[in-house]
Amino acid sequence: MVETIIKGNVHDTPEAQYNQPRVRKLREDLALALRAAAHHGLSEGVCNHFSVLVPGASDRYLINPRGLHWSEIGPDDIVLIDVRGKVLAGRHRVEPTALFIHGAVHRLTGHAVVLHCHMPYATALTLTVDRALDPTLSQNAMRYINRIAIDTVYNGLALDDAEGERIARAMAGKDVAFLANHGVIVAGATIAHAYDDLYYLERSCLHQVIAQQTGRPLVPVDPALAARVAAQIQGEREQSDLFFEALRRMLPAP
Repeated sequence: MVETIIKGNVHDTPEAQYNQPRVRKLREDLALALRAAAHHGLSEGVCNHFSVLVPGASDRYLINPRGLHWSEIGPDDIVLIDVRGKVLAGRHRVEPTALFIHGAVHRLTGHAVVLHCHMPYATALTLTVDRALDPTLSQNAMRYINRIAIDTVYNGLALDDAEGERIARAMAGKDVAFLANHGVIVAGATIAHAYDDLYYLERSCLHQVIAQQTGRPLVPVDPALAARVAAQIQGEREQSDLFFEALRRMLPAP
């Protein structure tokens, strides 16, 4: 029997929902974010996942499929899935850890967009005793002050609900998480803003790692000043949207 999604007086199958114009736009944007991550060196093999909740449906979301390199993903490769991991629409399978991490983060934190990857410099910092970026160092890093959660416990692959939920709870109301010995999660309200945060997070970690490699003492700014800079950046996100549209022109769908 075909599952139906009931929205008011409208009965849509998952396939119909998958092809709604606004969901099609989300598929285009999610695929673009994945291609951009590959372009910027943030991807790793065919692993890791980006996801976004379907508008008006808190129990289903779009996610990249299993087995495709991020550089080759187009909107028709994106899969519609529920929070328990059941594929509702799309032509591909979904990798198991995606079901547990992303399902739990969407379900328990309420974030609309969840980007998880093992990007090199941010992941490098999760291997250190500090576990994360210092948001009082570079100007780019300051945008993350008071936004970072640190999961200090590495507990193996996320292959069950308990581990996904543990990671989600570790985010503790934050939208950026450094996962010990693992990678990062960046969440947000829109794909464009979350991707912008992901990109600049890696740039900030790159700058910190390079500075540490000099062997010279690092010079942070006062946390109050860092917080003021963060408010300035968060108060004007047009730059994030313009960056995403530039990526759309640079990286057309395959």
